[in-house]
Amino acid sequence: MTTTTSPLRIALIGTGFMGRMHTHAWRTAPRFFDLPLTPQPALLVGHRADATAEAAARWEWPEHTVDWREAVERDDIDVVDICTPGQTHAEIALAALAAGKHVLCEKPLANSVAEAEQMTDAASRADVVAMCGFSYRRTPALTLARELIAAGRVGEIRHVRAQYLQDWLSDPDAPHTWRLDRDRAGSGALGDIGAHSIDTAQWLTGQDITAVSATLRTFVTSRPRRGAVEGLGGVAADTSDRLPVTVDDAAAFTARFDGGALGVFEATRLATGRRNANRIEINGDRGAIAFDFERMNELEVYDAAADVAQGFRRVQVTEAQHPYAGAWWPVGHGLGYEHLFTHQAVDFVRAVAGEIPVSPTFADATQVQRVLAAVEQSAAHDSILTTVAAGAVDAPEHPLEGNLS
Repeated sequence: MTTTTSPLRIALIGTGFMGRMHTHAWRTAPRFFDLPLTPQPALLVGHRADATAEAAARWEWPEHTVDWREAVERDDIDVVDICTPGQTHAEIALAALAAGKHVLCEKPLANSVAEAEQMTDAASRADVVAMCGFSYRRTPALTLARELIAAGRVGEIRHVRAQYLQDWLSDPDAPHTWRLDRDRAGSGALGDIGAHSIDTAQWLTGQDITAVSATLRTFVTSRPRRGAVEGLGGVAADTSDRLPVTVDDAAAFTARFDGGALGVFEATRLATGRRNANRIEINGDRGAIAFDFERMNELEVYDAAADVAQGFRRVQVTEAQHPYAGAWWPVGHGLGYEHLFTHQAVDFVRAVAGEIPVSPTFADATQVQRVLAAVEQSAAHDSILTTVAAGAVDAPEHPLEGNLS
């Protein structure tokens, strides 16, 4: 690993929502943090030539292409940042690792356990950084929560309760997207947002999920094809022209952790009124922590030993000594969603320079993938308890058939 102040040249693959967010992060990180290497956006890769050229101009990428192999093959590219739908992750990441590139890959790591394990094996053999983009790990309040848990402030962990609730698909005529196609996305709410809850829970507690009992539901089985005004919000041209939904709308499962904790998880994109309620509560024998991303600058902390001032205490995580916060604004001036990706870029650069360990690794992300597969297996077999283990088979090809009509 290098520790010079030379540029770290980035090729970003994907021009959608995540591509835009990662672009912002790479440009912002060196402006607010002292970094051992300077991220330098070098090449933007998209799917359609016209859209890619437009994005490159708007986001000020000096070069662009529609062939991701160019990013892998060029000697002047150091990092391949993968922000594409899940079915492409393995092929791109494996090629990039083989070429000696550092890799940042959006979550979930892959669409199957087999692909994720192949990617992890390749990463372990390569002398590069391979990180999965579970960006919520970089929320200052959650990072503080992890520090408190590691310091023993909640004691022996007994309960983990995690919910990720959104409502952007509540309207049955909301347009179809690639996230509703199993072949492209792998799964629905489970993999899209439930994966975040799984990773957060395992990362905070330091415990792995070993078994699950689950159910999945698809409430809206078809949605209108996207219309011509896609760039203005994806308004459907004709609600009678519908495409099938082949993923789950909602997932619910209980979980066993290898440290003895009991977990309860819920993920849905049809929770009317909840915009981005990524919540977690962890209860131990000495205290508890609670967090909701809709109040992302706050952490609730409970100390069971307090004999008078019982109840949760609200901590505003904006002090200079709080994780990441010291690089930003005066005390009390909160951060936003985009800061998570800037912090992710910062940690990636520092990992490349050898200053900090890689986190989350591809191995961490593969453990999440095993849990996702176990949830689908359990749901396909009427909520039979399913063990999470290395080498486990993937979920059935059509685990939601019983829910679709």
